[in-house]
Order: sequence, then structure tokens, then C-alpha cells
Amino acid sequence: MLELQDVCFSIKKDGEEVNLVDHVSLCVPRGHFMAIVGPSGCGKTTLLKTIAGLNAESGGTLLWNGNSLSDGFDFDPSEIGYVPQFSIAYDPLTVDESVEAATRLRVKTRNNEELDARIDKALEETGLAAIADRPVKVLSGGQKRRLGLAMELVSDPKILLCDEVTSGLDPRSEREIVKLLHELSRKDGRIVMSVTHSLAHLELYDSILVLHEGRVAFHGPPDMLTHYFSVKDTEEVYPRLATQASERWQSSWAKHRVAYYEKIERLRSRLMKEGELHVPDMPTLSDDPEENNKDSTIPTPGIISQFATLLSRRWRIFFRDRGQVFLQLAIMLCFPVLVSLFSDKANVPIRSLSDMRQSDMMLEITEQQNVKQDTMKAGSALSGIIMFQVVLLGLMGSNNSAREIAGERMIYEKEKFGGLRPSAYLASKIAFLSCLVVAQSLWMAIFVNFFSPFDGAFGQHAIFLLMCNGAITAVCLGISAMMKTAEQASLLSIYLVGFQLPLSGAVLALPEKIEFITRPFISAYWAWSGSVEALATAKNNAVKSVISTSISAQDLCIYLLALHIAIGLLVAWMGSKRHQWE
Repeated sequence: MLELQDVCFSIKKDGEEVNLVDHVSLCVPRGHFMAIVGPSGCGKTTLLKTIAGLNAESGGTLLWNGNSLSDGFDFDPSEIGYVPQFSIAYDPLTVDESVEAATRLRVKTRNNEELDARIDKALEETGLAAIADRPVKVLSGGQKRRLGLAMELVSDPKILLCDEVTSGLDPRSEREIVKLLHELSRKDGRIVMSVTHSLAHLELYDSILVLHEGRVAFHGPPDMLTHYFSVKDTEEVYPRLATQASERWQSSWAKHRVAYYEKIERLRSRLMKEGELHVPDMPTLSDDPEENNKDSTIPTPGIISQFATLLSRRWRIFFRDRGQVFLQLAIMLCFPVLVSLFSDKANVPIRSLSDMRQSDMMLEITEQQNVKQDTMKAGSALSGIIMFQVVLLGLMGSNNSAREIAGERMIYEKEKFGGLRPSAYLASKIAFLSCLVVAQSLWMAIFVNFFSPFDGAFGQHAIFLLMCNGAITAVCLGISAMMKTAEQASLLSIYLVGFQLPLSGAVLALPEKIEFITRPFISAYWAWSGSVEALATAKNNAVKSVISTSISAQDLCIYLLALHIAIGLLVAWMGSKRHQWE
């Protein structure tokens, strides 16, 4: 049984505590189908999130099978399912692939036969078996609602919470979903609670909870709703609520709740006697709540299993998104070509002074001027081209990860609620992005070196390009993990890359005071500086002769770029751990 005793959830508004859920008390037995209704803003979704644990109650107690959820005990991820208003499936995947991924992330199965059996059962229960091979992006609204339910049913939850799963559907689809929820409540003693604006099909529910300004105005059988509110039709309930303050409705309900609960219990007993409601016997209780919980829960897969599932799904989504594949290929192919167009300017021979002193003073001056001109020309071109490579790789890094977490924030939060470990999620992102970084950076280094080789250590230059791309990718991944929306993350990442060039000092030296402050944070400087140090002596000297920005040692550049990567991943870890459910 699920029981709420004077549960409150409050927020601060204008410096004062405001209860969005205000002293809600109710009992929901196993095998019960309950609707939560009320005017907009009355606290329906807030109450559902409080029951789910997404909102920490400000007061009162929640009890599940006699265990207090307010005193450290919590639902096991397999015990509770939550179907939010938004879609929790990826459009490029099929129905079957979506349910399979949900199963692999939430349920530890012994073999493929058990895995397939869970998938097939969820598809059959929700009526999706016939369209299992259909892509999510072509499903109707009602089919997507069914898919959301199927993805929750894979763990056989004891409580199923549904938030506006019938909103936006046509009347026929709405009734089909309500009937489906009704059937699901009759199996295995499952509690199904559904938030809805609609007052249609109420006869399919076992009880109706009416909220008004966060308070309980009514909770009883659907056939008693109009009698309690003294109206002829259910559509008149909401206008009737507005005629009295919520405190009066709550007080009135407190006087009548016992009688209404007795009727709910009589109905439940009749359904069980007639075989329409199946409620399995509870296991024998011990003194330890955790021991009571073990027998009725399903183990969650390990971190390696979740990691493999997420990485496989990410690559599948990537290759099915033709626009993203084309963009990545275009960037990888075009950016090195852009660098090569200018690289010939850096390969001009640098003449040196003759060992023999010129007898003619004019010839000696001319020779010195030619050498100086060659040096300046080559040095300026080399410095610019190396920085061009670095900035282009910075753009690649930003494109790689700016939307990687923020773009799927709500799906990730939902999967985390279902038992997904943040460490497995972040590791899958790092593995996926590492493949892009290595491919982009090495191709840039190899392509440019093949068509216009620079004198110097190719391996060292490639390492700095790789670390620069990795640093920007990691930092932007951290930004993506901390931001609430993909638009915010993209905008901030673009600014980050945009400031790399002017603040690096490679084009125009900054004042020493500013340079001292900004340099540690500019990945482009450390990649450019290390690459310059990797040049042959003559070209290294040529670059240094035309710039006023100091060049740092290679070891220091590597350490600082590695530090950027570490900080970016640390921020990404903090963001992925943080609760950001809207």
C-alpha cells in the first residue's frame, strides 16, 4: 500500500514558503487505478513528482508497504515507473530497439531468452508488437504514449505514475490509453496513478483524486464525484471548486473520507472475489526494511553492461542521423583542405647568410634584407597556419559535444530515475567523443603534412592537435552537462571557441597583465605554443622572430592541455550527477 500522511512540498516565493502540495493525506491500495484531476496549477504533477521522489517533501510522511520513504528508505528503481509528459524515446530508433535499450539499462537478465521475453511481454501488453520495427519518429501521439508505457513495464514496476499521458490525443486514442492503464492495474497488484486534465472515461478508474490549490478536495469512487460536489455533470466540478476556498474543501473532505474509503475497499474486495483483480500475496516481513525489499525487486545491470548499451545506442543514433554524419564528414574533409590552401606560404625556403663576408657593402645589406624577409614571411605564415589548425579543431570540438548531454537532458534524467548510473552514462559519452576527436585530429595532421609538410616532429605536432581538440571537446561537454538546454550550451560553447584566437596572443600579443590572467585558460595557446616548439630549428626561430608572445616549453603545454581535459571531464561529471529534472 502507498500512504501519504500530511505530505507537503513547498517553494520560496518572494521570501515566503508557499505549499504547492499542502498537507495531502490519502491511501492507495495495491491493484488500484487512480486519476489525479483538478484545474491547471493545482499541484497534480507536483504531487506525482513528490511521490516519485523527484521532489523532496517539505513535510509529512510517505509510506510504501509500511516503510517510511521520508526516513532513508526509498523505492528500488525497478519498483516504480514514471511516464512523463515528454517523449522518452529517440526518434531514429525503432520501437523494438527502444524497448530493448530500456530493458538492458534497467533489468539484469540472465540470458538473451529472458531479455527477449521481457521485451515481448512489454510490447504485447501495450499493443505495440505489430509495429515493433517501426521508427519512433513516424509513430502517432497515442503510439508514443504506449511506447513510453512499454519502456516502463520492462521492470514490472509495482507503482506506475503517468503524467498527462492522454493529453493532446483524440477521444478514441485517449480512451484506449485509459483502458490500457486500467488493465495494467489489474495485473500483479500494480498501483497506477494517472494525472489528467480530462474528466472523460472516469468510470474506468477505481478512484478519483481532486486537487484544489494543492489540497485534497475529494478522493473517492468515480460514481460519487457528482454527488459529493452537488453537480449534475462532471464538467461542472471545476467551476464548483472555485466557489469555495481550498481550505474549506479540504476540511469537508476530512469529514467524509472514511465513508468513501470504505466504499473503495468494498469494491476492491468484490473485484478480487470475482477474479477481476489479482493481487499476489506479500512476502513475509522481517524487521529489516531492506530485506523486505530484496525479494520483490529486480537487480539493476552493472556499470559495464549499461555502458555497452549506451555506447551501442549512441553509435546507432549517430549513423542513422544522415544530417549529422554528413556534417561530420564535411567538417573532417573541408577543414584540412582550408589549411592546405594556405600552407604553401609556410614552405618557402629560408635563405641563410653566406659564410664569406661580402666585399660589396650593398650586396651584404641586400643579402641580409633577403634573409630577414624570408624569415619573416615563413615565420608569419607558419604561426598563422598552426593557429588556423588549432582554431578549426576547436570548432570541431565545440560541434562534437556542445549539445551532447544538454540535447538529451530530459531523456537522461528519466533514465537516471530508472536506475542508470551517471558514471556509465558519462563513460559512454567520453568513449563516443574520443573516437571523433582522434579521427578529426589525426586526419587534420596527416592530410596537411602529406600535402604541405612542415619541417619538424610530425608526431609531436599531431599530439598537440589531438590534445587541443580533446580539451575543447571536454570543456564543452562540461558546459553541456551543466546547462539546462541545448541552446544555452551551444551559445556558451561558441563564445568559448570565439575567444580562443584573440586571447591566445598568437596573432596580436596581449598586454602582460591580461596575458598572465587569461593564458592558463586558453587551450589554443598551449596547442599553438607546443606545435611551434615541435618545428625544426630554422622555422622555430622564424616564428619567434615575428611574434612578441612568449613560447612555452612542450612539457608545460602538454600538462596544461591535460589539465583542461581533466577539468572539463570533472565538470561534466558534476553536471551529470546533478538533479536537473524540470
